[in-house]
Amino acid sequence: MASTEPEPKPLSGAVQFEEWDFAALSPAHERDPEWNERRLNARRRLLTLAKAAAKAFAANGLKLDVRTSLHNPHAFNGKRVRRLWAYLMRGKLEKTRLRKVLGRDLAKDLDSAFRNAYLCLAIEHDRLEVSLRIHPDAWYDGQNLKNRIDRQGVQGWLEQLRDLEGFQLRLHDWKGEWRGGSELRPEQLEEFLRFWTPGEHQLVVDKTWPVPAAGPAREAALGEGVGEELVRELTRLVPLYRFTAWSEESDHLFSS
Repeated sequence: MASTEPEPKPLSGAVQFEEWDFAALSPAHERDPEWNERRLNARRRLLTLAKAAAKAFAANGLKLDVRTSLHNPHAFNGKRVRRLWAYLMRGKLEKTRLRKVLGRDLAKDLDSAFRNAYLCLAIEHDRLEVSLRIHPDAWYDGQNLKNRIDRQGVQGWLEQLRDLEGFQLRLHDWKGEWRGGSELRPEQLEEFLRFWTPGEHQLVVDKTWPVPAAGPAREAALGEGVGEELVRELTRLVPLYRFTAWSEESDHLFSS
């Protein structure tokens, strides 16, 4: 099943990462507040990319809010910054609808990104990443997906993941992975579903680019086209996000 999402428009200004963006997240500097300005610059680059993606998605009817993670050492991140994220999560209107479905008690703290299925752009000291993530605390999105599969069979989810060559499906902190693309088989997803429990395990579909200390891969991560490539690959995840996350169009949470 080919994606119907439009190709994102070229960014108005090239977003390039710098050597310092990666160094600021390394074990040598992850706790150092003197590197906050460097991390802030990297955070702003991610924000620019995420906003460009969100604008393209909104033009096709999917309105997502954009947020970024902390760039400074804080109690919330264990006083070290190993990773910077830009989140794209359900917008205000969709949150209001979901609150009505869940009720006040179940929908508390819905404004937190990790309590929603979300799309993600991330940088670490040795890699770049785009992903779709369902944290255990976003159990309603996980349950929405699981109910949909239980009722419709695994084929629809399989078709979504077969369109994602180069991505991998991962379960929580397990070392194993299920690679997307044409070779993915129904029995592999059935194996995943035997172990995955929404509310207990995180579900991740991601694609990563290693950024070693030197060599062609590092040069590519610092190149002019990397920003557009990240947005383009994030766009490939939109059909899966629509298939997965609860919405009025994808309501499998409590409906029979």
